[in-house]
Amino acid sequence: MTATTLTPADPTAVLAIARAWAGTPYLHQSSVRGVGCDCLGLARGIWRALHGDEPWEVPPYSRDWGEAGRREVLAEAARAALIEVVLSDAGPGTLILFRMGPGVPAKHCGLLGQGVIRPTLVHAYDRSGVVEEAFTPAWSRRAAFAFQFPAAPSAVPANPAEVI
Repeated sequence: MTATTLTPADPTAVLAIARAWAGTPYLHQSSVRGVGCDCLGLARGIWRALHGDEPWEVPPYSRDWGEAGRREVLAEAARAALIEVVLSDAGPGTLILFRMGPGVPAKHCGLLGQGVIRPTLVHAYDRSGVVEEAFTPAWSRRAAFAFQFPAAPSAVPANPAEVI
């Protein structure tokens, strides 16, 4: 089974899981609801709520959004476990990866939500923790990749070490 044959998880459930993390303080490389997480930790928490154990251990990573390099490490890792969709097809419950500057790899992620007037973004970042805020044009311009969480059960690589 490949990622392209997986069925997406219920977006309402995915978004509810993400929103349950609201108020969790920011803590780099952590993923404990109510205690601390970063943006990847939020995505990892959603995975665990849907599937149980994570498919592989996450190696240490930099918190520098402006880190240079050509390799899209975060996108490559997401492709190994999630379902990639075209950005224009992204809807509530979709994990969006962002490039925080021109010519840099995507290093931030969050869940697209639906507000009363416009889309929202559920994400974690320094000094704010997990928040839901407007998905503004500034966020939209930075969006680089979109992924849906697969419905359980899912097939993921046994050892994607070369991806991460």
